[in-house]
Amino acid sequence: MNNLYYLETESLNPYHNLALEEYLLDTLPADSVLLYLWQNEKTVVIGKNQSASNEVNIVSLEQDKGHLVRRLSGGGAVFHDTGNLNFTFVVREKNFDVIKQTKVILHALKLLGIDAEINGRNDLTIQGCKFSGHAYYHTNKNSYHHGTIMVNVNPDDLSKYLNVSKVKLASHHVKSVKSRTINLMDIKPDLAIPLLKEKLREAFEDVYEGTSETIHEEALNASEIKIRENKFSDPSWIYDKQDHYDDFLEKKFSWGTVTIQYCLKENQLSKLCIFTDALQTDLLEDLPRKLRQKEINESLYSYADTTEEKDVIDLLLRKE
Repeated sequence: MNNLYYLETESLNPYHNLALEEYLLDTLPADSVLLYLWQNEKTVVIGKNQSASNEVNIVSLEQDKGHLVRRLSGGGAVFHDTGNLNFTFVVREKNFDVIKQTKVILHALKLLGIDAEINGRNDLTIQGCKFSGHAYYHTNKNSYHHGTIMVNVNPDDLSKYLNVSKVKLASHHVKSVKSRTINLMDIKPDLAIPLLKEKLREAFEDVYEGTSETIHEEALNASEIKIRENKFSDPSWIYDKQDHYDDFLEKKFSWGTVTIQYCLKENQLSKLCIFTDALQTDLLEDLPRKLRQKEINESLYSYADTTEEKDVIDLLLRKE
């Protein structure tokens, strides 16, 4: 990769910022890698395949004039305020390298005198507490790797707006999301976000061995970004389809947490909806279609093409 690009936006509008991220993904030149830094005002961002009503205290968030956003990538719900810094690496699919991209974050912290480590499938931690969660999205041409960096996030709002499932908390042996997170300012009290941005750009250039060129947002195609912004702010994209289900099952697997909502009619799955924070967005995409109107018995396994689909059928048959 010969070209390094750097962009930071002054916008705090989550719909605009996700729209800009998608625009950068769609327009990245060949043989390039881009680091995009952005912040949102009070916002909960849910993964593509999550249930907004299950994951978020929507009433409380709306009362406090917060924003609810659904992103393109998988993974779990996260809370953003201006004490959080978001990063996105945009790169050609063939050059996508999670280890190298994550090394930029770890190296930036090292430059600040902070030691952190990779923990689990997509978290960075300090002293066992999470300060950064990551997710990924791929197209046929380009990919992005994005995530949060908690600098001085309001910990009370984490618990106020996020409805983290009991099975997920139990897997971490903690009582609340608040108790398993940490701010970087808890480690380095004099840390400010402008300094963190500076060190991230320095680390980006160190790891990729080059000098980055600044992209100015005003030079980009504003009308194309606005089209994407309208998509991300559309309620039909953000909120769940309102429907009634008779039963509910939930389990955390090694690849992600699954929530199943369904109805049975004469022992057939008359309605079925599957939500997940799995990082792979299409992991369970076809399973509801394959299982609807099927009798709920061992024959369901004949429709499972992957281990993950078999895990979900195990849960439906209450074998887990």
